[in-house]
Amino acid sequence: MIVREGKSVFKGVAIGKIFVYKKAENAVTKETITDVDAELARFEEAKAKAMEQLKRLYEKALRDVGEEEAMIFDVHQMLLDDLDYNESITNIIKEEKMNAEYAVFMTCEQFMGMFLGMDDEYMRGRAADIEDISKRVISILNGTQVSPEAMPEPVIIVAEDLAPSETVQFDKSKILAIVIQKGSANSHTAILARTMNIPSLVTTDIEVDTKYNGRTAVVDGFAGLFYINPDDETMAKMVEKKKRADEQRALLQEMRGKETVTKSGKHIHLYSNIGGVQDVDAVLENDSEGIGLFRSEFLYLGRDDYPTEDEQFEAYKTVLARMQGKKVIIRTLDIGADKQADYFGIPKEENPALGFRAIRICLTREDVFRTQLRALLRASAFGNLGIMFPMIISVKEIVRIKEIVDEVKLELDREDIAYGNFELGIMIETPAAAVISDLLAPHVDFFSIGTNDLSQYTLAIDRQNQSLDNFFDPHHEAILRLIQLTIENAHKSGAWCGICGELGADMEVTARFIQMGIDELSVSPGYTLELRKRIREC
Repeated sequence: MIVREGKSVFKGVAIGKIFVYKKAENAVTKETITDVDAELARFEEAKAKAMEQLKRLYEKALRDVGEEEAMIFDVHQMLLDDLDYNESITNIIKEEKMNAEYAVFMTCEQFMGMFLGMDDEYMRGRAADIEDISKRVISILNGTQVSPEAMPEPVIIVAEDLAPSETVQFDKSKILAIVIQKGSANSHTAILARTMNIPSLVTTDIEVDTKYNGRTAVVDGFAGLFYINPDDETMAKMVEKKKRADEQRALLQEMRGKETVTKSGKHIHLYSNIGGVQDVDAVLENDSEGIGLFRSEFLYLGRDDYPTEDEQFEAYKTVLARMQGKKVIIRTLDIGADKQADYFGIPKEENPALGFRAIRICLTREDVFRTQLRALLRASAFGNLGIMFPMIISVKEIVRIKEIVDEVKLELDREDIAYGNFELGIMIETPAAAVISDLLAPHVDFFSIGTNDLSQYTLAIDRQNQSLDNFFDPHHEAILRLIQLTIENAHKSGAWCGICGELGADMEVTARFIQMGIDELSVSPGYTLELRKRIREC
């Protein structure tokens, strides 16, 4: 038995097989072959496997985000089956007697060059698609592919680290737990794990090696322990611990349908944080009163180009419709810092957390911003929408945002496109915004306090830096005072104020937030019923 220790980011017990996720290393070597037929067979087998993966990805995207978003995987299947592409690869194998990996690599280079040399922007964009399918085939050929869609069954994922763009690609129904060698309890990957309601460990003392693939393991999210090949005694204890945890979770079902109200009669709006359409099931299962944070940036991650207006509209509309009139607050694009998408072309920054991100991108790339706003406003006709803007630091930004919103409304009016009523709010994530919240409040309907960034900026501690975890104190009095100030200033101007950061689910400070006068708490769906119970006890 091997025992490793990590930092728990979601409590619970998971038992299952290990799936080691490693980024493929696609170094291609040029080798002369002697058996041409065998090499052609290797290529055909790898191509068939790649095609099957692309079909599964298409079906998953179709379920999660709609037909237009899924079309990219349909395009990849067509390119992989393209006659010229395949003839080039087989000719290199047959005539030059080169290995399949090299043949795919050379064909990829040739086709990318051809597409990039075209005048048509759409065709130039196909170069990235050719590169994607070629890397997929090469990684299958050289045995380095360990991709999200390759998971055979529900598993415990072990990885060095996971970027948000990687995490969103996993089939959530196949994840029992996540164990990360690096990471931080405050990283977006940890936040996603909490959203998925699965036991998860970060900063785990574990070697990320494929030799662990398929081994039986246990993640104890209560104690922060990871057992590999547990002995009979340990397994028996963990099975019993999991049983007790499941029973406790079942008891919380008594909170379903009950009001989120304190003993003195104060009602707190209890909402959920989500990353996409696929998370709405968890929101409904946990009886949330609404959605307090829809992280729209996940529509932009894990893809090769900007989502279209219609793609976004369908996603927003679906969520609003499924929530059946309950409040849905969608945060506009928050790309930057640890959430990167290559096609944005953001230059490398020395300190990305303080750099070109969120509303700063939107106000300097208004075409991207307006596309999202059009989709949001169109979707507002189908439910109870709130739109909030991240990383605000000045009144000037809000004024410009509202001007653009008005311009988009006029565009839709001219095109005779319907939209409904909606609230406008901002995130309070910087000390600057909290300090001048009295000046910001008259311009908005609500504040939502993002305690994750507010904490890191107030304490001057990078929340992604695991070596600083011991210095990171989310209960620091400076943070709590900024929250108190923000709530008071919101109420003075008739705005409501909520918390959508991870601190909202911290039961140790729930009573204090209520005393401060908080109106709303938005947390990962898995915390909803437990937090409702805590509020009802206050």
